[in-house]
Order: sequence, then structure tokens, then C-alpha cells
Amino acid sequence: MAANPVLGIGLHAVGGLAAASFYIPFKRVRHWAWESYWLVGGFFSWIIAPWVVALATCPDVVGVLRDAPAASVLGCYGLGVLWGIGGLTFGLSMRYLGMSLGYALALGFCAACGTIVPPLILGGAAELVGGRPGQVAMVGVGVCLAGIAICGCAGMRKEREVSAAQKAEAVGEFNFVKGVWVAVFAGVMSACMALAFAAGKPIAAVAVAKGTPDLFKNYPVLVATLAGGFTTNAVWCVALNLRNRTGRDYVSGGGATLAVNYLFAALAGITWYLQFFFYGMGTTRMGRYEFSSWAIHMAFIIVFSTLWGLYFREWRGSSRRTHHLVVAGIVVLLASIAVVGVGDYLKAH
Repeated sequence: MAANPVLGIGLHAVGGLAAASFYIPFKRVRHWAWESYWLVGGFFSWIIAPWVVALATCPDVVGVLRDAPAASVLGCYGLGVLWGIGGLTFGLSMRYLGMSLGYALALGFCAACGTIVPPLILGGAAELVGGRPGQVAMVGVGVCLAGIAICGCAGMRKEREVSAAQKAEAVGEFNFVKGVWVAVFAGVMSACMALAFAAGKPIAAVAVAKGTPDLFKNYPVLVATLAGGFTTNAVWCVALNLRNRTGRDYVSGGGATLAVNYLFAALAGITWYLQFFFYGMGTTRMGRYEFSSWAIHMAFIIVFSTLWGLYFREWRGSSRRTHHLVVAGIVVLLASIAVVGVGDYLKAH
């Protein structure tokens, strides 16, 4: 399939919007502990949705996973387990920092690790610095990280300016110090998803050989990877259910409330999966420098999550200068997307 960076960036934008929006339906869940609605949402996003999409786009998903190299399938699952740890703590960063700041800090580390580490591990380091296209793409990654840093500075200013009561009103469990440590860990571990896509290339190749369109070849990879992510999250959430005695959440609350909770938890999970539905297609159109897809994906998520944070007034009470920093961060992130896109265009042509 011919490279088309413009289309690839457009697909990443839609995926970024989905990723930035998935936590919103969780706000409508009532009287459930975090571990309960996180597990229900995860079941839909990491088990149901990947299989439904793979079955709809791949002629023989089971055959693809059976015939693909076992090392590739197990590698994707193992990396999914590690990524699941990042996803688990990522959810905690939303609790402690809110959408805009939590996304910015966590995904900053995720963008850096997920973009640079795969080529280094897989022996493609020369492509990162050799030739003008690779150099332009790496400049774009650097600009992306600069934009993330600006968003982080805005968050630290908010910490100094906003009263404890205002923080609690905007983000019920706001805790800057705890949230930063959680976000750093979540970002580093979440980068394993980029490694999983690299490890899953043999699976994608088998899928294409069995008649799967090139645009959809990554969906069997997601089946194996997200199963690993679900394993991690399920173990932790069930452990919390037992410790906190919240297992009754799944059957309590009355018929109407229970149905609404399952509905919004499922909606959150499906929305979350859509980020990789579009990410999987976007990577196929970015040319040889598809490693830059991760930075583009992260940048779009931060842009949209920051806009959601402003919409939900998470920055209320902070100064005009802090608001200007947030806007500046968004502008820089958008610029990074354009720079990386130019690098991909140069390589494709």
C-alpha cells in the first residue's frame, strides 16, 4: 500500500480524539468503586472490541494467530502485560491529576520512550539520524516533547495558584505529587504498546498472506497484545474488589442504575479501543518512518485531552498566564505533528 502521510495523520487525529475522550463516560457511573468500572470498561476495550473488529476485518483471525510465529504472539502478549501495568496506573493518574495534566505528563514519557526505543532495540537507530527525512522526523519528536513540557509547566503553575477547595471541585482526588509519580511510571510502561506493534509485524504479515487488507493487518496483533493488558488489569482490579469488598458493585444498585453503569463503562471501553482502531490504520499509511506514529498519536491525545480539561473547567482559578501556557503547549504540539508529517512525506517521496 502506498504511503499517504496526510491520511495517516488524519487517522491518528481521530484515534487521538477517542483516546482523549474515553474517560468521560466513566463520570456518569454512580456508586461503583474505581476498580469495578475500570474492569468492566477494560473487558469491553481489551477483549470484546478487539475480537469483534478482528473478526470483521480479517478472514481467519484464529488461523492467523495459530500460524504466526509463537515468539511473536507470546512477545505481543508479554508486552501487553507490561503495557497493562502502564494502562492501570494511567487510570490512576486521571484520578489524581485530572484529564489535561494527567494526559500531558503521562504521555510525555510515553511519547519519548515509545518513539525512540523501538528503532533502537530493533536495529534501526541509523534511520533516526541518517538522512534528512529521519532528521526532520526526530526534530518533530523533539518539538512534541517541548510542547509536553510546556503543558507540564502549566500544570505546576496551577498547583501553586489554585486553592485546595478549587482543586477538589475540579478533580475530586487531586494530589499533584502522587499523580506525577504515577504519571511518570504509567508513561514509561505504556510505551510497551509501541514495542508490541513492532514485535507483531510477523503476525501482521501472516494476516496479509491470508487475505487481510493491508489497512487492517494490525488488528490480529491487537488481539494478542490487549489480552495481555487485560490480564494485568483483571488481576489487580479483582484483588482490589476482594480487599475493598466492592465485588457487590457488579450486581448492586438497582436495575436502572446497574444498567446505566454497565452502559457507560462499556461505552468508555469501546471509545478507548477506537484509539487503536484508527492508530492501527494510521501506521500503515505513514511510510517507512512509521515509528513517528507514536509521537503523533500522543500529541493528538494531549491536544484533545487539554481541550476537554478546559471544557470541564479543570483550570478554573489559575492565572491568565497559566491559561496562555496551556494554549502555547497545544500550539507547539500541533507544530510537532506537522514537522513529523513533513519527515514522513520526504521519505515517502
